[in-house]
Amino acid sequence: MPTENPAALDFLLTRRSRPAKTLTAPVPGRETLQTLLTAAARTPDHGKLEPWRFIVLEKAALTRLAELAAARGAALGIDAEKIAKGQAQFADADLAVAVISSPKPSDKIPQIEQVYSAGAVCLALLNAALAAGWGANWLSGWASHDRSFVTTGLALDDHETVAGFIHIGTQTSVPPDRPRPDLAAITTWVSA
Repeated sequence: MPTENPAALDFLLTRRSRPAKTLTAPVPGRETLQTLLTAAARTPDHGKLEPWRFIVLEKAALTRLAELAAARGAALGIDAEKIAKGQAQFADADLAVAVISSPKPSDKIPQIEQVYSAGAVCLALLNAALAAGWGANWLSGWASHDRSFVTTGLALDDHETVAGFIHIGTQTSVPPDRPRPDLAAITTWVSA
């Protein structure tokens, strides 16, 4: 029989992201954040390539990114409402961790598996923050897909992309649960 961890399973069955706009200070300190990043870095990583990295964005960096989002949105002719939403993602935050997908050359591990691993790191960091009692949310948004924004704002190399921005802070409210997928509609059982 397997060794059960009922508390961990209950957490996973009831976990709920907290909307980023409801997060505020205080945010985790460096030591706490190191623990959360350590947990996230335990994500499955075929070939031990570490095809991801972290950029911790504190308030001043988030303010700078908010200004860059406004400028880039205007330069791209993006709708004003969409620009404002992209700008607010950074301006209203006190702490976010950019998880960077940084695939490594490999004859054995396809790039897509490395990208999946970066996505798994996002979820692991999100869950670690929630398990530690913080509010957290995984966001991306139009700016994360704009090459100029990520090159200028985050100094990403040409082969790198943003897998997600994990916003972490003190939750100001607990959102109601949202409708969950119909398991029967998305599951196929194959026995032969």
